[in-house]
Amino acid sequence: MSGRRRLAGGAATAVALVAGGVLLAYPENGDRSAPPGRVSLATAWPDAQRADLPGNVPDGPIYHPELFLDARTSVGTAPSPDGAAVRLVLRAADGSLRELRRRPIASRPEFGTLAVAGTDLVWSESADGTRTELWAATTAGADVRRLTRDTGNPVFAGSQWDVVLADGRAWWAAASGDEETEIRSVALAGGAVTVRRVPGTWALTAWPWLTDGAGDRTGTTTLRELTGNREQRVATTGTELTTCGPVWCRVMVLTGDGLARIDAMHPDGTARRRIAGGSAGAAITDVAILDRFEILSEAGPDSDLTGTEALLVHDLRDGRTVDVTAATDGAFARNGVLWWATGDQDSLVWHTLDLRTV
Repeated sequence: MSGRRRLAGGAATAVALVAGGVLLAYPENGDRSAPPGRVSLATAWPDAQRADLPGNVPDGPIYHPELFLDARTSVGTAPSPDGAAVRLVLRAADGSLRELRRRPIASRPEFGTLAVAGTDLVWSESADGTRTELWAATTAGADVRRLTRDTGNPVFAGSQWDVVLADGRAWWAAASGDEETEIRSVALAGGAVTVRRVPGTWALTAWPWLTDGAGDRTGTTTLRELTGNREQRVATTGTELTTCGPVWCRVMVLTGDGLARIDAMHPDGTARRRIAGGSAGAAITDVAILDRFEILSEAGPDSDLTGTEALLVHDLRDGRTVDVTAATDGAFARNGVLWWATGDQDSLVWHTLDLRTV
């Protein structure tokens, strides 16, 4: 993923720093109680597809998944065994690798911003500080091709919506120097890039919507439908930090001392409810995975020392919070699959939960 961030409220492992999730720690004050109905993962979703995967690829190096196609199949990065290159690989369910791309490590390559729809797989790629390119392949690892070098000044913030595949095209937002945002797209078959300029600062969210407020103190204030120009104003106050997609918003309710609680609501303010207390945080950037699951972290008494926090999933449909794991350095979610790491560089394990199967 792009938009890499430090995890948790203490010293995170090197693995977490490279892999790119975010656990936000907040002061332990305010309303700390969790909503009723908190249950274990095994009790809540006994039939969900899960996996525990080695942190190293078969030829030795550490592997960093960037996207899971299912609980065991993923696309990610690993150095070459000789350390001379960084590879983007498709890791099959049996652990075998299919190399998609490689760049010399001396060129400081970055692979990330992966998106998938059907059998189409797209990622961003750059090296030596040159312009970001978009590449594509099938989910079987075939037909690897560059889609475009004409990406503008792309804004990739670590969201699963940084690149959106829809209507046979790859879409992304790019910054402009004229107080507007460029919404760029290219056909998945390749060709010329189209550019639509939208006044203001916007980011893509679930298709066909844009959201404003990324990085602002108040967060999301407006959602705009890209295909029809319909707008939805978000119901919020100055004492809240709101992050929205078209279906749900995550609302950080603040006091002078810090976070009081976390609420969820629809963008128009309806169906508002508390989903976590003041010791919780947002474990990932995106709101309401699959329009249902809010991924949360929870600081423990030793989090400042260990750099780890508990990982929780709040089910907005059933109104209960599921304990996923007691300690992890970071959480990640794309394509409906949640994954997290335990261990260190010498004992790394990747754990997955396919939320599409719960």
